[in-house]
Amino acid sequence: MAFSSRTDSPKLPDFSMLKRLVKDHLVYLLEQLPGKKDLFIDADLMSPLDRIANVTTLKEHEVDKLYKVELKAIVSTAQQLCFLIRPRIQTVKWICDVVNADKAAGIERKYKIIFTPQKFYSCECLLEDQGVFGDVSVDEWDFLLLPLDDDVLSMELPEFFTDSFLAGDQRWLKTAANVLRLLHMLYGPFSKVYGIGRCSKMTHELWRETLEEEAELKERRAEIGKVFIIDRDVDFVTPLCSQVVYEGLVDDIFRIKCGCVEFGSDVTSSDKGVKVMLNSQDAVFSEIRNQHFSNVFGFLSQKARNLQTAYDKRRGMDIRQIKAFVSEELKGLKQEHRLLSLHIGASESIMKKKTKQDFQELLKTEHSMLEGFDLRESITYIEEHIIRQVSVVESLRLMCLLSLTENGLQSKDYRSLKTQYLQSYGYEHLLTFSNLKQLGLLTEQQTGDTLTVMENTVGKLVNDRTAGKLSDAFSSLAKKSNFRALSRKLSLVPKCDEEYDLRVPRDMSYIFSGAYVPLSCKLIEQVLRADGWAGLEEVCKLLNGHEFSVTGNPKGDQDEAQRIVLVLFLGGCSFSEISALRFLSKEKGYRFIVVTTAITNSSRLLEALLRNHQ
Repeated sequence: MAFSSRTDSPKLPDFSMLKRLVKDHLVYLLEQLPGKKDLFIDADLMSPLDRIANVTTLKEHEVDKLYKVELKAIVSTAQQLCFLIRPRIQTVKWICDVVNADKAAGIERKYKIIFTPQKFYSCECLLEDQGVFGDVSVDEWDFLLLPLDDDVLSMELPEFFTDSFLAGDQRWLKTAANVLRLLHMLYGPFSKVYGIGRCSKMTHELWRETLEEEAELKERRAEIGKVFIIDRDVDFVTPLCSQVVYEGLVDDIFRIKCGCVEFGSDVTSSDKGVKVMLNSQDAVFSEIRNQHFSNVFGFLSQKARNLQTAYDKRRGMDIRQIKAFVSEELKGLKQEHRLLSLHIGASESIMKKKTKQDFQELLKTEHSMLEGFDLRESITYIEEHIIRQVSVVESLRLMCLLSLTENGLQSKDYRSLKTQYLQSYGYEHLLTFSNLKQLGLLTEQQTGDTLTVMENTVGKLVNDRTAGKLSDAFSSLAKKSNFRALSRKLSLVPKCDEEYDLRVPRDMSYIFSGAYVPLSCKLIEQVLRADGWAGLEEVCKLLNGHEFSVTGNPKGDQDEAQRIVLVLFLGGCSFSEISALRFLSKEKGYRFIVVTTAITNSSRLLEALLRNHQ
């Protein structure tokens, strides 16, 4: 189930240009500091940098030594120091301390700070306050997008989620707008832009302001037709559900970073681990990445049999045939054998871990939550999870999922689970609960706070045009998920009398074993079908509005590009959602390009909130 494109599907644009542009710009910035220099790199930039410019490339441009930014005294003796960093106050303060320490010791050096993807005014103010503004040169590295695969691009900005949705900081919206500007400039013009969510609307408005400056681009041939922008807080349920497609499980267990995964000795069956690139160039991975995990072992077994048959062809060959076999086929078979061994090892490791966790019982509980059944049993399951201290993140995930699907927990259940959690994992998590409440991930129902009351209240606010200015004042209502009503209106929980055949998926719900169609992907499907939000007015009310549909340049309407849809997730997206969109592209004849601020899953999403104690 590789979800290979249909014969009538349009060809995707070539995104390799993005990597070349970013690499060339970095080289240019390094050359602005001629001579040997030591390079200090932010820890979370090391993996992306490795995909763009390896150590050899950096050495070619006179980078002598590489250091990871660790916010402590440096040991470098170089006469020139270059800092490649995110625009964070803490890191800039450390650089100021380095410069001032050198001044105090009478050491003369040249300093260059390269901010990526942009510099912030607050960082420059700090340099001035610390008295080092005149001692350092400052630049920006326009690292906006990293192509992870043919159809997946990442901004590699995981902090976008907490900054934008928790802290209410809008500084990254300009970066997101610049991403649209770049894609529009290279692959546009877009004929239609749809979106939903507060951040999406502001990002679109920021991007539109730049269009007047680029009127000449309207003459370009379009390679991308339509764009859909969606906020992560429109759909929190999907990333909180357990992933069961192969790529999602690999990410959950082994952590995929920038399209790469590091398999340990338990997978390689040797003393050493191995780093593997996971993309469509991996012939085995491309076939199983979107499959439900229950189908993976069968596929790999068949693949192994086919591989053995190909090896067995050597028997009975004459010298000329053996020579041709070695030169034309053997290398490819060995590569396939290596990849097959790795994915079989990874599958076995996943199976062992999930069996130990009683994964089937976990999925059954999640499905009950999504369907709205057995509330007491779900609470009992979560309580057992907490008491056994299975996982600080996993227990929190189940509490959040129950809260979202029930539109908030009853007071007695909320307080009981919160007390048990704090007693089991520590009272420092009081701030975690505050973060969760602020985002609407874990809330307590108020008296009379029923689903009907909430729907009527939100509907009244959205319908009353004279109350437009009040919508933000009543933003607390936006923290209610309204999941049950959305589920009914969009048929998110399929009703079927017969068992779901995961070998032959019939809709996007296969990514959750047939139990749930991801809300984010369902919205995209419905809007594309209706060419706008017509017919989805009630859904938009429940999602607290901020939806928009804007016609761009109609020049390429007859072009195949109209079936290429770019989906921008602000706040991250999961591999499950990517698999669902690939399935949808196969069914409807679209080609989807997923652009995300970062790849996320339940662990990453909640860990970000756990870290936000300070």
